Amino acid sequence: MLLTNEKADIITRLRQEVLQLQGFKAPLTHLLDDTGLGRINAAFPNGVFPRAALHEFVCAAPEEAAAATAFVAGLLSAFMRRGGAALWVGTGRRIFPPALRAFGLRPEQVIFLDLKKEKDVTWALTEALRCSALSAVVGELSELSFTDSRRFQLAIEASGVPCFALRRRLPATATTAVARWRVRPLASRTEEGLPGLGAPRWEVQLLKVRNGTPGTWELEWAGGRFRHTPKLAAVPAAQTKTG
Repeated sequence: MLLTNEKADIITRLRQEVLQLQGFKAPLTHLLDDTGLGRINAAFPNGVFPRAALHEFVCAAPEEAAAATAFVAGLLSAFMRRGGAALWVGTGRRIFPPALRAFGLRPEQVIFLDLKKEKDVTWALTEALRCSALSAVVGELSELSFTDSRRFQLAIEASGVPCFALRRRLPATATTAVARWRVRPLASRTEEGLPGLGAPRWEVQLLKVRNGTPGTWELEWAGGRFRHTPKLAAVPAAQTKTG
């Protein structure tokens, strides 16, 4: 019996060490939700968002790419409230830096690296992820091979710097990403009786999460933070009378 208990303790300890290498922190007495994602955190092991990890965002259409970009900007602002810098790498910048202020980011906090070839993007991301001085790294990619994702994860485990990979195509192969997301835009809601646009809203899907539970949530960005919103009630179809 003693030997069995010792084996169980060893297995538990090894699992915790593997989770920490994958970016999952050990549970704390008082957990601090530094992402503002609220109950989404319960989908992850220990109820903690995996910061030192590779997060993959799949975008099947331009509007999904825009929604994922905004969602990532919100995460970056949560990570960088006390300062720091992030690197944003891609081949064709689709983001207007001053617009980052809407998500709590100062444009000067983000360094944009615009490259001509996709292969240069993967190389730059690998090198950047080895720099522990960065708060986060964002990469816009069409493809992400298992080999490249493995290089990213190894660099992340050494530096502790998170990576958000925005993929402009649906994935055809598996990667080492700890979490795979898909963000779709939703119609905003305005204050009753007021014209204009409301706060940005999204359907956030956690398609895959290692050792966690996938799920779908509706979020909006309001007051400088993420906020969960109730799903819109279905509007009953108009009934027609027949005589």
